[in-house]
Amino acid sequence: MILASIPSPTQGVWELGPLPIRAYALCIVAGIIAAILITEKRWVARGGAPGDVLDIAVWAVPFGIIGGRIYHVISSPRAYFGEGGDPMRAFAIWEGGLGIWGAIAFGGVGAWIACRRRGIPLPAYADALAPGLLVAQAIGRLGNWFNNELYGGPTDLPWGLKIYEWDGGRAVLDASGQPVLLGTFHPTFLYELLWNLAAAALVVWADRRFQLSHGRAFALYVASYCVGRLWIELLRTDPAEEFFGVRLNVFTSVIVGVLAVAYLFWQRGRPREVIDRGPKEDQPKPVAADQGVREDDHPATDPG
Repeated sequence: MILASIPSPTQGVWELGPLPIRAYALCIVAGIIAAILITEKRWVARGGAPGDVLDIAVWAVPFGIIGGRIYHVISSPRAYFGEGGDPMRAFAIWEGGLGIWGAIAFGGVGAWIACRRRGIPLPAYADALAPGLLVAQAIGRLGNWFNNELYGGPTDLPWGLKIYEWDGGRAVLDASGQPVLLGTFHPTFLYELLWNLAAAALVVWADRRFQLSHGRAFALYVASYCVGRLWIELLRTDPAEEFFGVRLNVFTSVIVGVLAVAYLFWQRGRPREVIDRGPKEDQPKPVAADQGVREDDHPATDPG
């Protein structure tokens, strides 16, 4: 007997005139805003200039969205290129589906371009970004809840997640007008959401405790996220590309996680870098050593 369960929304899209408002998109936008605010505070505290984070986000966010979509299509190609699939849906980002690994890789390229333009070291910026990125991922997972997607196998645990048959952003209704319930399943979206928040707290604590620098806070983010994503991925039942019967994201989590741990050890012991904000125009310029003093600067004195 199911003693309790977590309800799921029966609608993820609302029509505002001709404009559809999608919960998934709102969650992604909210996550991006949260990441920018958190990173701005951390960046300024580390010596960076106010406004740098927003300027970098202008490059990193579009790159990240494109990369996230590309990875999602590669890792879950059946809906787009399988039997009965529609290749044009690969461009329908508003329907949901962004792969974090593609978002990180392409977003990193965008951030690198912006950092070079502003003379900012990318590893230092990545360290400031790490906790905010985890919070953004946690908020973004709420979009999967609205879409009734990314759940695990069936369960009768008290925190089982109700999942409805879904079509076009809404639950399918039966003859009586009630949503068609498929059953209760492991809420893997919630598992990852909670894991991301715990990992964000870990990165903040470790950064303060060990003065992480040169990309080590970001590497800790990657390593801790990979550990959680590994076991959560093994619970998921949604269609995904597999190799040797194992989901692609499992291989990715293992490989990327090992590389992140190796980077942590490789960069250990390095002192935190000093972030140069550039020349401060509001400060008085120093007087050159050979600049003479005019005679009328001081009253004349009687040499006798």
